[in-house]
Order: sequence, then structure tokens, then C-alpha cells
Amino acid sequence: MSQQKQIQLAKRPKGLPTKDVFHFETVDIPVPQDGEVLIQTKYVSVDPYMRGRMQDTKSYTPPFKLNEVIQGGVVGEVVESKSPQFEKGDFVLGFLGWQEYSTAKAESLTKIDPSIAPLSYYLGILGMPGQTAYFGLLAIGQPKEGETVVISGAAGAVGSVVGQIAKIKGAHVVGIAGSDDKLAYLKELGFDETINYKTTNDLNDAIEKACPNGVDVYFDNVGGEISDAVMNHLNRFARIPVCGAISSYNISTSEDIGPRVQTKLIKTSALMQGFIVANYSDRFGEAAKDLAQWVKEDKLTYKETIIEGFDNIPDAFLGLFKGENVGKQLVKIS
Repeated sequence: MSQQKQIQLAKRPKGLPTKDVFHFETVDIPVPQDGEVLIQTKYVSVDPYMRGRMQDTKSYTPPFKLNEVIQGGVVGEVVESKSPQFEKGDFVLGFLGWQEYSTAKAESLTKIDPSIAPLSYYLGILGMPGQTAYFGLLAIGQPKEGETVVISGAAGAVGSVVGQIAKIKGAHVVGIAGSDDKLAYLKELGFDETINYKTTNDLNDAIEKACPNGVDVYFDNVGGEISDAVMNHLNRFARIPVCGAISSYNISTSEDIGPRVQTKLIKTSALMQGFIVANYSDRFGEAAKDLAQWVKEDKLTYKETIIEGFDNIPDAFLGLFKGENVGKQLVKIS
């Protein structure tokens, strides 16, 4: 029986994960059973939320199990099918393991069309990050023409799409990111103002200058001190979609203590709502249609950071927490 490489979670990290958290194992390539297909991995998605799944804590999704394969978004090619739903050569999107080959039940997979968009886009702008941006901004943020939308983590896979959709809706868009290269990218995307939180001497003052009319929507990807500063500039009835808190993913809860937000929310009658994209699963078709149309019309452009090689998956994941990626971080396998 042929064998393949697989990446398992060797131990639960404390603080910023290191390479010894991951264990490479050689295992048999699985054989598909009735109703299943065998998939060769083409692209692997690495995402910040996966850090939370490395902890053995209660969350919206179960933690990864020790000494078992890590799972995430994967685009692959069907190499053997025992289901009438798929044929050899079909491309699919699924939640699969960090391994070179996977079997999956046909109903757990989505067939994708490489003639509409590159395969990698189905893990990015047409996939989970794009859908997250779409629903977080439009369902919770609800930007209106002329309002000010601020986005933290703005050059990432989600934030870069949020800003462009906000521009489509006629908003004044301010992006916060951590390097001059990322700020230049945001300007290319049409952001009105940008802030480098690593080099500004006074973040509170920088936000005030970038948002002379205050903040109507704050799309929060990072939490921490950046969000503390943005909260000082909320307008009445502001909306705050809370998508992520990457600033705190690698520190203990006891270390992540900042200003209390309750008074600021009361004074502004603001709405602050956490969400995950799965909350809107019954509307994924709507988002996919709009996102694909905007891409086709060049209203949405997209950047990816793609590392090649299965062995580089851990490096790509760890790079997320060092700000190494612009746009969606992917690993091309084959």
C-alpha cells in the first residue's frame, strides 16, 4: 500500500506556537469506501482561528486532538471515486487533513469550477475568508453610503475584502495594518486612509485624523490595544462586527486585560456582535454569487501569499502571527 506524509498536533502550545508543536508522520494512503472519494491535496489553507483549536478549551468548534492529523480548508483533485456525485479529475473543496491524500464522504465536499476562478480563490475570496468579510460587514456592520468603516488586520484575507466591499457600498474606508508594504497594498485596493500601527507614535491621534467624522463601523480582526483606540471614536449607533482577536491568541487570558468597553457602548448606543461565518451557512449561495460577480467586474481584487511544498505548511501557519502574509496565506502542495 502506498504511503503519504501527514502533519499531526504533537502538543498543545503555550504562547506563540513553535515548530515542535507539529509532528510529521508517514501513514498509508486511505482507500475510499462506497459513497467516498479519494482526493489528492492541491492547496492547504492556514488560518488564525486554527490557533484556538490547538487549545483544549470550549469554543465554537472542538479542539484538535493530540497525535491526530490537523484539519483545515483544502482544495484537491478527485483521483478515485466511489460516489456517483464525483468523477476522477473533478476539483473539490472540503474540510480535510494536513496530508497529501484524504478520503471523504461525497456529501461533505463541494465541487468547484477552475474555469470561473483559480483553484486557490475557493479557499480565499470565494471561500471562507470572502464569506466572512461579506456577512460580517453586510449583516452586522451594515455600512451606509458616506459612513466611515475602520478595519483592523486590514491587509489580511478577510480585512482586504471587507474594505473593498465597504467601498462598493460608498463608505469612507480606513485600514489599519503593520507595515508600509501592506499600507501600499491597501491604497491599491482603494482604501481612503491607512494607519501603520507599528510606527505611529499615537494611535488614538492617528485614528482621529483618519476619521474626521468618527467611526460608524469597526470591523475588528485583532482586538487588543488597536481596538481599544478605535473604540474612543465610535459614533452614535456604531456597529462593531467582532471577527477575530489575533492579538490575544498567543497569550493567556490573564494577560489580555484592557479598557472596559461597556461605558463606550452605552454612551454611543453601539452594537458589538461576535460572529463566525457558519452562522450564515444558509446564505452561502447568496454571498458566493455576489463575490464572484464583483470579482468578474474587477470591483474586488485579491492578493494571495502562496508558499510551495507540503513540508512548509507549519512555516506558513506560524508566519500568520508574525504578519508575514499579505492577503490569504496558502500552501500549494502539488
